[in-house]
Amino acid sequence: MKILKLQTLRGPNYWSIRRHKLIVMRLDLEEVANTPSNEIPGFVDGLVRVLPSLYNHFCSLGHEGGFLTRLREGTYLGHVVEHVALELQELAGMPVGFGRTRETATAGIYQVVFEYQNEEAGRYAGRAAVRLCQSIIDTGTYPQRELDQDLADLRDFKASASLGPSTEAIVREAEARNIPWFELSSRSLIQLGYGAKSHRMQATLSDRSSILAVELAGDKEGAKRLLRDAGIPVPKGTVVRYVEDLPEAIADIGGYPIVMKPLDGNHGRGITIDINSDAQAEQAFEIASSVSKSVIVERYYPGRDFRVLVVNGKVVAVAERVPAHVIGDGRSTIEELIERTNSDPQRGDGHDNILTRIEINHDTWTLLEKQGYSLNTVLPSGEVCYLRATANLSTGGIAVDRTDEIHPQNVWICQRAARIIGLDIAGIDVVTPDISRPLPEVGGVIVEVNAAPGFRMHTNPSQGIARNVAEPVLNMLFPPGTSCRIPIFAITGTNGKTTTTRLIAHICKQTGQTVGYTTTDGIYIGDYLVEKGDTTGPQSAQLILQDPTVEVAVLETARGGILRSGLGFDHCDVGVVLNVQADHLGIGDIDTVEQLADLKAVVVESAWPNGYAVLNADDPLVAGMARQVKAQVAYFSMEPHNPVIKQHIQQGGLAAVYENGYLSILKGDWTLRIEQAENVPITLGGRANFMIANALAASLAAFAQGISIEHIRAALTTFRTSVEQTPGRMNLFDLGAFSVLVDYAHNPAGYEAVGEFVQKWPGQRIGVVGGPGDRRDQDLEQLGELSAKIFDWIIIKEDDDTRGRPRGDAANWIERGLHHHSVRRQYEIIHDEVAAIQFALDRAPQGALVVILPADVTRTIQLIHQHHQRLKETTTNGFHSPEEVPVNSPTDFNPSSL
Repeated sequence: MKILKLQTLRGPNYWSIRRHKLIVMRLDLEEVANTPSNEIPGFVDGLVRVLPSLYNHFCSLGHEGGFLTRLREGTYLGHVVEHVALELQELAGMPVGFGRTRETATAGIYQVVFEYQNEEAGRYAGRAAVRLCQSIIDTGTYPQRELDQDLADLRDFKASASLGPSTEAIVREAEARNIPWFELSSRSLIQLGYGAKSHRMQATLSDRSSILAVELAGDKEGAKRLLRDAGIPVPKGTVVRYVEDLPEAIADIGGYPIVMKPLDGNHGRGITIDINSDAQAEQAFEIASSVSKSVIVERYYPGRDFRVLVVNGKVVAVAERVPAHVIGDGRSTIEELIERTNSDPQRGDGHDNILTRIEINHDTWTLLEKQGYSLNTVLPSGEVCYLRATANLSTGGIAVDRTDEIHPQNVWICQRAARIIGLDIAGIDVVTPDISRPLPEVGGVIVEVNAAPGFRMHTNPSQGIARNVAEPVLNMLFPPGTSCRIPIFAITGTNGKTTTTRLIAHICKQTGQTVGYTTTDGIYIGDYLVEKGDTTGPQSAQLILQDPTVEVAVLETARGGILRSGLGFDHCDVGVVLNVQADHLGIGDIDTVEQLADLKAVVVESAWPNGYAVLNADDPLVAGMARQVKAQVAYFSMEPHNPVIKQHIQQGGLAAVYENGYLSILKGDWTLRIEQAENVPITLGGRANFMIANALAASLAAFAQGISIEHIRAALTTFRTSVEQTPGRMNLFDLGAFSVLVDYAHNPAGYEAVGEFVQKWPGQRIGVVGGPGDRRDQDLEQLGELSAKIFDWIIIKEDDDTRGRPRGDAANWIERGLHHHSVRRQYEIIHDEVAAIQFALDRAPQGALVVILPADVTRTIQLIHQHHQRLKETTTNGFHSPEEVPVNSPTDFNPSSL
């Protein structure tokens, strides 16, 4: 078996709208292509021995053991690889359950689809599954050491991609609320929500956290002074930089016992408590000063250690932190007890696990000595031996939930402390004998106020109730009734996507909002180009959705991006499908128009139930998508008497139609006329029917989203087929002696749409034509046949990128198509696109229309301007500026005269 391709999907996709995280493996079964599992000697028994837990897979039979039944009855190896990839992830602690396997049009080659939690782990699991199955085919088994290594590697991938317990709690709560989130590329930032409605967090620091408050919390002595001045009980203390200053500092705070800690420390590093002698003080100073140049000397207050979490001014959780310790059993040494404690699977290194492993270091030795123990001491049963003086979870401590025990006065004190420091999320460290009694009454104090407090002691306490502390954080960022999302329009189809996308964006701009939109020409925010190029995939969509200035997103969504990675968003408010025509067939295992329709339907299937799917009622494949969407449906049509429209309107539905020369909205019994088509510039005076259809779709999408008819009308009458607004979409230039039309048409449906307009031209029609090299031979041949119907004289060129074809092969197929037409046309073959365009411009006769269907629109427009400049330099009569023709200009070009 051989893996031909691995793809990672990250959003709604061709295989599943709901399961966003999928690996798609293109697998060649090679020598076992025609051999089911039950006919491979020893395979079934070998696989069950290696992975007995496959018994838990229901498969299509719907019960435990279902997959093993299929295995013994006989199933092909693509299906087996799918289940093994899922099981390997399950065994590594990443439970997943969704999978699909389908044979492609090429015999023996399968699409194997399976779910993942972590991208790298998912891809690894796919490769390991093939390796495991191939080993069992070849040898009857898979070595245990290799399986153990696979699972270890998968666990490492999981651990390395971990968000950390605090961030994990926040994103899980976000997912529960349908709040979208992204990992950003810098400083472990995550973004919650889309566009202008989003917020960012770094662990438990939010974009509402004041930098002044964060810095003040980091200045432990300064924060303590501020709290003391406000009447908050805090330890008496001072700051020293030199060991010589210790005696005076200790005397100032009333003598021993004292606590010493670094001014700029965290996670309990460098802290020594209950110091009772000068020798201990000097040693503690050395430890603290290794962490920070300045050292805090404080009065020691005996008591238990509590962390009080305050979010948005309210106490939301309280945990008692118990220092790392072991409890004797009367048989084991302290060292053995530590090893046993560390064997708990919940303990790990750092902060990624629920608990942290206990490390034996200088602090451990010191504390053991103080208690009269050594590592070899056998503790009596039930006796507690503390291994750390501080109770931080990062040094191996545990947490006990005490949220329901805190005294109301202590709640008030902690909430005041957080407000005085100015933190929106604060961890208040309290030392007191009893948290259920007021601090002033029992001599309790607040020892620190922390910015970015960890959540795991509250979400995963060792004892007591787990508290959902992420909930109040999200309530703070997204108060009830506020949205975390901006409106999203998603547009797909075979032809017209870019024009419709740009027109919807133009309509939305009329409302005064900042619009971000993606097209085949580039990414735009407001009036400015952010990134040039074909930007119709999920990464471009996410750039828009991550931008905090964007208030509306309008996203051209091409088939390639959906196939490669899925959608770049989870849901849209309005999904638009313009048409489905034969294009890109044979690419990505999409071999039929019906499969292409299923792929494009992903866009409208992702629309919210209270959103809209805008569908072309004149295209049966598109109209049929209404059966599979959950959103409300709105249709557009060039035929007001289209039966789909009539039935839909009778049922109270929403539609847009072209009737009596008007673009109109039909809503119930009402007809709302937007504008006459001849007054809409992109329709070229109402003669370009495919542009009228694009305008209908855009108008309907905007109206469905609540944009007024007035705004839609204003946009339609100010949106032109210009280089600035729709580059490469019916851009018409008047060069004086002749005219030039530039359009990005590159498939049969696009040629037909342009041809409908071009054939009305009164003069000679010259076509500079070509087609992408990754299209099927018959598609290129059809382009030639259509060219012969549309043009009088044809120049066949090729794209710079032949997409795997030999130079000249695409042109040869187009040439073949020319000969299918009954009338023989004059033609030239010039492979180089630049040379072909210059050839046509140099030889265009008076009154002709040169139609250029280029791969590179920007370069083509530059060539037209350069040609016009040369004409001006060699002619004394002068010419029009090579500007695009005003649609209703009586002197340049009047479509009504055609």
